Amino acid sequence: MNEPPKSGQKASLSDYLAVERTFLAWVRTALALMGFGFVVARFGLFLQEFESIQHLESAQSYGLSLWLGTALIVTGVIVNVVAGWRHARVLKGLDEGDAGRARPSTRAAALAYFLALVGSAMALYLVWVRSAGH
Repeated sequence: MNEPPKSGQKASLSDYLAVERTFLAWVRTALALMGFGFVVARFGLFLQEFESIQHLESAQSYGLSLWLGTALIVTGVIVNVVAGWRHARVLKGLDEGDAGRARPSTRAAALAYFLALVGSAMALYLVWVRSAGH
């Protein structure tokens, strides 16, 4: 059916469309990371405003949400840059007739582990904020 092109053979339209779909999926992922990072970064500001409305005196700082949110935003930017670079490289390979080899995506696995780490830090932070408030 849709066999990858052999060396020197022109890639089919379905190969190019598959590369486009993969690229757009990575762009969507990067945009979601940046949007979620913005929400997390603003979470500390929301908590400070909420405390001022409730007239609660609190000496705690919510600066960690800014750093976690910024980390997510930077991760989204890096994912976008790497996706664009990889997309251009794969398209060039298809144009040259290089079928490429299917290999595991270490970048995707590294991103998943990093996001798990940031998510765990956010969960611990929320538990810490909740327990410090009581």
